[in-house]
Amino acid sequence: MLLAVDVGNSQTVIGVFEGDDLVRHWRISTDAGRTPDELALIFSGLMEFADMSFSRNVHGLICSSVVPVVTEMIRVMTRKYFYFPPLIVGPGVRTGMSLRVENPREVGADRIVNAVAAYELFGGPGVVVDFGTATSFDVYSGAGEFLGGVIAPGVATSIQALSLKGAQLPRIELAAPSHVVGRSTVEAMRSGAVYGFAGLVDRIVAEITAELAVTPAVVATGGLAPSVLEACRSVDRHDPWLTLHGLRIVWDRNTAR
Repeated sequence: MLLAVDVGNSQTVIGVFEGDDLVRHWRISTDAGRTPDELALIFSGLMEFADMSFSRNVHGLICSSVVPVVTEMIRVMTRKYFYFPPLIVGPGVRTGMSLRVENPREVGADRIVNAVAAYELFGGPGVVVDFGTATSFDVYSGAGEFLGGVIAPGVATSIQALSLKGAQLPRIELAAPSHVVGRSTVEAMRSGAVYGFAGLVDRIVAEITAELAVTPAVVATGGLAPSVLEACRSVDRHDPWLTLHGLRIVWDRNTAR
C-alpha cells in the first residue's frame, strides 16, 4: 500500500492507495508541534480503524507539504518506523509537468500536484480551484504546462479575520445561508462568505478564460469547497481528494511498481 500525505497550513489529508485505487482517506488538523512518534500514533490509529496495519501494509510514503517543520517530522517518522525514506515532492522530483513561472521553487508542492492530477484525470487546459487556508487558482495548459495562478484569501481565513476585527461580529461556522439577505448577523455573514467567494471564483475564472482565449476545465478541491460550490457557476467538477490522486501519480512517475 502507498501512504499519501498532503500537509496544508490548516489541515493534513491522508490517503491509502492499493494500486491506483484510493481505498481510505482522512483529514486531520495540521499541528507543527507534533513529534514523529505522535504522527506515527495518529497514522497507525487511523489505519487500524480501517483494518489495515501501519507497520506491515505500507510499502511507500509520498508527501507534499507547505509546512517545513511538519515535512521534517514526517521524514523522520518514515525512516524510524518504515526504514525507508519518504518521497517529498519538491525540486528534483519528476512530476511530468513543466513549470512556466519565474521562480519554480516558490510554487507550493500541493499546487503542482493538484495540476498534475487535474491534467491527468480531466485533460487541459484547466484551472484547479483549491478552497483551503488560501483560495488558490492553478492554471495549466493543454500541453500539460503549469502556467501560474491566482492566490486569494481563504473563506475561513476571511471569516476569522472579520470576527477578530469586528467587535460586535461573532465567530461563525461556515454554512450555506437560507437567504441571500440575512435576517440575522450570523446569516448575513454566511451570505457574504458564500456568495462573496462564489462571485470571486466566477470572476477570476472568467478573467483566466479570457486570458487563455480558450475555455478551461475548472476543477474544485479543498476542505471548504462544498460550502461554496452550490453558489458557483463556473466550476465543472469537484474532487475532494484531487491532491491525493496527484501524489499517487507523482509516486508512479518516480518509482517502479
